[in-house]
Amino acid sequence: MSRLIKTETVGKDRTRLTKSIVLAVRELAKQKEVTAEARDLAAFIAFALQAIAEGIDESVAAWEKRGYWVKADRFRMEWLWAGQYAKKMKDAVLADDWAAIAMLLPQIAQKLGKVQVAENHRLGTPWKGAYRRMKEEGSP
Repeated sequence: MSRLIKTETVGKDRTRLTKSIVLAVRELAKQKEVTAEARDLAAFIAFALQAIAEGIDESVAAWEKRGYWVKADRFRMEWLWAGQYAKKMKDAVLADDWAAIAMLLPQIAQKLGKVQVAENHRLGTPWKGAYRRMKEEGSP
């Protein structure tokens, strides 16, 4: 029996999501007024941050298995903000609180300041329909 090679890992997902978040923050900063696209962008940022937060334990599982507890804890602490900001962002989007969203965007951008997105990226527009999906899931 041959070895199974997992091509889609949590680390690759996290990289793709962070680049998508940076792109969404840039697009949202360009918005002059609250439109359907602005709502989609804000909802997508909340979803993406939540997905990153949920993948952290899976990322550090290999380190913990080998006994690298300090490295695993440091990584968890480095990404702790993602879950917190995801909750704040989701609450603000559902409450239609654009002042809170405007306060969160620079903080998120600062955390992801080292992430670079190429000009000819292939990320597309993953935020399409995110607000509708958030409304369907309901309030927190």
